[in-house]
Amino acid sequence: MEFKADPLEASFSTLQQQNDDAAVLRAEVDALKTKLRQSLVAAARPDVSGEAKSAGDETFNAFLRSGDLAFEGKSADNSSGAAGGFSIPREIDEVIDRALVAISPIRRISNVVKVGSSNYRKLITTGGTPSGWVGTEALRPETATPTFSEVVPATGELYANPAASQHMLDDAQFDVEAWLANEIATEFARAEGYAFIKGSGVNQPLGFLSSPNAITADSARPMGTLQTIGTGVAGAFPAANPQDKLVDLVQSLRQPYRQGAVFVMNSATAAMVRKMKTTDGAFIWQPGMIAGQPSTLLGYPVIEAEDMPDIAASSLSIAFGNFKAGYIITERAETSILRDPYTKKPYVYFYATKRLGGQVVNSEAIKLLKFA
Repeated sequence: MEFKADPLEASFSTLQQQNDDAAVLRAEVDALKTKLRQSLVAAARPDVSGEAKSAGDETFNAFLRSGDLAFEGKSADNSSGAAGGFSIPREIDEVIDRALVAISPIRRISNVVKVGSSNYRKLITTGGTPSGWVGTEALRPETATPTFSEVVPATGELYANPAASQHMLDDAQFDVEAWLANEIATEFARAEGYAFIKGSGVNQPLGFLSSPNAITADSARPMGTLQTIGTGVAGAFPAANPQDKLVDLVQSLRQPYRQGAVFVMNSATAAMVRKMKTTDGAFIWQPGMIAGQPSTLLGYPVIEAEDMPDIAASSLSIAFGNFKAGYIITERAETSILRDPYTKKPYVYFYATKRLGGQVVNSEAIKLLKFA
């Protein structure tokens, strides 16, 4: 009996030890719950100053106002804070991106790619694989192999350099972050909106209107050359049935690309097109009935871009195509900023830069109406 009772007594001891360990664990959990509850209550108390600000906000404001190097960031050249710029906090960068989408319409309809360097490359196939018919037991001769072409979007560095007096920065009522974001967003949007349409490709994006163009069809044009559809009248639509030229422009784009295609023109051209009617008196332009919804022309959305040229002799005033497939925008995700209080005292410059590129990658996806 003693031999059999010893293992049983050992099992009782083990069970008691487990119960003791569980009690200790429950006490620790209760202590953590109490501490967490106290933290939540403290966080819920309102700020007696009347304005809740995070430590990051206060630190960045101190940097903007006085150049306090306690601000955490990375230098632009990865060496030291004094030798380069500091990264913009995430909140400001998001404000800039949202404003760019709202102001620059080409960015909204194009393919935007975030890159880590300026050496972005894209491969495009310039031809399919030929096939052929053979008998059941005939030999299968070799067919041609598809070829690739490399597209390197033209890239440049976009910059803005707004200034503020030290007296303005010292004013406690002045919202430095909102002002800085608005100044940079406005300048970046104006410059890039023009570059995506008319950019020369030299230290800046190559705009789609600056790309080569020809009247030849898709199968006969070299890659990168856009097709133009002429109106038949220099600097105007034809007097009779002018809407027919818009139909020709739409149908010149092959059916796979028409899914997601849009018209692009400026306000002056849109005013002329809005007055066009069919033979039975119906307007071909349908205004958007819901706020934020674009108007449609022949069933396709209309994007108004003021950098598109007015109608004139040989002008390319209307574009139609699938810009998601036809035009690519490359940009670095980060915007760098350098606070410069020394160049022109008592003014403080905020020098912001962003690397940006753009180019036509599929010349079959975009068509141009030429007034010639």
